[in-house]
Amino acid sequence: MVQVCLNGVRGAGDGGVVPLSVEALAGAAVGAVVAGAVDVHLHPKTPCGQDTLSPRVLAVTLAAVRARVPASVPVGVTTGAWAEPEATQRVGRVRSWTVLPDHASVNWHEPGAEQVAAALLDRGVGVEAGIWSGTDGAARFARSPLGPRVLRVLAEVTDPDPATAPATARALLADLGSAHGRPVLLHGEDGGAWPVLRLAGRLGLATRIGLEDTLFLPDGRRASSNAELVAAGTELWHAARVRRPGAPSEAF
Repeated sequence: MVQVCLNGVRGAGDGGVVPLSVEALAGAAVGAVVAGAVDVHLHPKTPCGQDTLSPRVLAVTLAAVRARVPASVPVGVTTGAWAEPEATQRVGRVRSWTVLPDHASVNWHEPGAEQVAAALLDRGVGVEAGIWSGTDGAARFARSPLGPRVLRVLAEVTDPDPATAPATARALLADLGSAHGRPVLLHGEDGGAWPVLRLAGRLGLATRIGLEDTLFLPDGRRASSNAELVAAGTELWHAARVRRPGAPSEAF
């Protein structure tokens, strides 16, 4: 599985190809799906380009994206603490949503992660447990009673060095252990995005790619769209799996 991550915390300063408006997100989502993505992750934005958990913005954004992509494609959002720093307010935002995403990511190292995840699960929203390298997220997730209930684990390699990111990824996977038996999506960011994507393919793990994780194609050229990144990422991911006969099948 290749998920597209459309925008992340990036803003106008990262270039005009990063989708920020509702219309731009919807267009980017359909382009990425045509290019091979089977799942969408996005950050709804305020008119000034800031991440938000606002029920109004979430409803409008989800409606626009779902109107453009096939009904079979899940659409998920962030619950990052940077969008709503106070944990109780983050939980309140989740409980106030009038239109629900198919899934939402919860960064397990952030304060209030368990409460946010519980609120999502109570509402029937799938939880992507974000476990970042360089944090205590893996240890906290291992102790979590909610672990067996999450949709999947997002193993996020924050090491931007292409030379060391694969080793960081392997260490993160080791820290995760059995991950409560949940499927793992492995991805990197910036300089580590492409090496980690290739590693995910070799290990038979799902991955993601998009302008949230990198602005550049494997050959170093600046990407013109999420669709271009997904096309390149899907090809590389499948090629890595083909080169490893007998790779385990995905648990998605």
